[in-house]
Amino acid sequence: MSSNLHTSKELNPLNESLAVHCKPFAELVAAELYDILRLRQQVFILEQSCLYLDTDGYDEAAHHLMIYNKQKDLVAYSRLFGLNMPYAGYLSIGRVVTSPRFRGLSYGRILMRHSIEQVRSIHGPHPIKIGAQAYLIGFYSSLGFRSTDQRYLEDGIPHLKMILDL
Repeated sequence: MSSNLHTSKELNPLNESLAVHCKPFAELVAAELYDILRLRQQVFILEQSCLYLDTDGYDEAAHHLMIYNKQKDLVAYSRLFGLNMPYAGYLSIGRVVTSPRFRGLSYGRILMRHSIEQVRSIHGPHPIKIGAQAYLIGFYSSLGFRSTDQRYLEDGIPHLKMILDL
């Protein structure tokens, strides 16, 4: 699937239009990849103090959803996976992140709505399974995800599996 770009008129506290890009890895340009890796390192490695290899070999198999504001700041990002990757029988959304500079402005909710829409648009109408940080259960539940009893520690942070049915 080729890349797509559209402008979201979804309301956010700044009442600005957002550029939403969704591309397979092979179509990312160097500046986009730099923005993605920088944001993921900033949050997952530095802010959350998790020492792990972020470039885990899954990026090449994913579509990458990026949301930029009008100043061309990457405000939110996720990666989208097709059926059976990494969970058998499910689509998946991972590396969900909002820039610390732009938290509290509804970008996380906007990101997840676009991620759900895009992963199903690309890969078809299937349930979605995610590995969510436990403190975000309420957020994901508000988007329709249900908790499972699959709880685990990942890099010292409590997580659980959550599912969004059709």
